Amino acid sequence: MKEVRPTSGKLLLALVNILESKGKLHGCIFLDLFAGTGRVGIEALKHNAGMVYFIETLKSRAAEIKNAIPFDYKDQSAVLAMELRRALSWLIKRGRIFDVIFADPPYNEGWNKTLVPILENNHLLLKDDGMFIYEHSARESINYSTWKLAESRFYGESALTFFSKEDLI
Repeated sequence: MKEVRPTSGKLLLALVNILESKGKLHGCIFLDLFAGTGRVGIEALKHNAGMVYFIETLKSRAAEIKNAIPFDYKDQSAVLAMELRRALSWLIKRGRIFDVIFADPPYNEGWNKTLVPILENNHLLLKDDGMFIYEHSARESINYSTWKLAESRFYGESALTFFSKEDLI
């Protein structure tokens, strides 16, 4: 099993502050892709997200996420132990639409070339005024075509890159 790389505290605080300043966190429907420990989605719940879906490929990690979600938030969360493309298809078939999609895939494994195009092809998952946030290595450039690159913010070796269907930032 690959080692999980949780989002750093500094980056998580920055993410929460940005989302709150843009009015994108309170009551939002949040999708946490490559959930790992579930730290980002759980923090979204603690900051009043309306619902958080966690996607984690490994069943053992998905079970750990379920156990880590505080009892008060169990009804506002769903953990899916599925491969990314299968999970996106599952969500689309059920009409799920998100205000915020956050992804933190493993660094330096090629996701910088494929992730945004995969999501662009599944654009129905993101509300028209929604925001896609991609955490990645600061050394990686990202391929995209139809979504608008709003901004990138750098935090040491990591970066948060914000995409939208319209200019949000």
